[in-house]
Amino acid sequence: MEARGFPTSADIYLELEGKKVAVVQSYTARASKSSRSVEAFGESEPVATIEGQKQYTLELTRLYATEEAASDGINFYDLQDFSLVICKPDRKIIYSGCQWSAIQEEGHLNAMVAEKVTVVAAKRIETTA
Repeated sequence: MEARGFPTSADIYLELEGKKVAVVQSYTARASKSSRSVEAFGESEPVATIEGQKQYTLELTRLYATEEAASDGINFYDLQDFSLVICKPDRKIIYSGCQWSAIQEEGHLNAMVAEKVTVVAAKRIETTA
């Protein structure tokens, strides 16, 4: 189901319970954390900052269901607690504990393609290849 110029399922894909369920054409990742300042009485500036929790937000573009997932009747709206795997030449990045927060569709009814999916991930792990 891969088109010319489209990354293979070995490049960027969604994984659910150990199975590839969709390939992703492109992504944008944004990490943020809720750091805060520690103030002390009588000081005009903070005396320290404390690292807060990290949050990973990913914008995925053009998701194609794999043939196996399509035959199993995958529904992108039902996906939860999945992983996004990004394979680069020298490393692999895995965003796990993912939940979608927005889905944008274009095209035909019953197509196994989602145009844009916004995902929030609980963890980010990077390994060397």
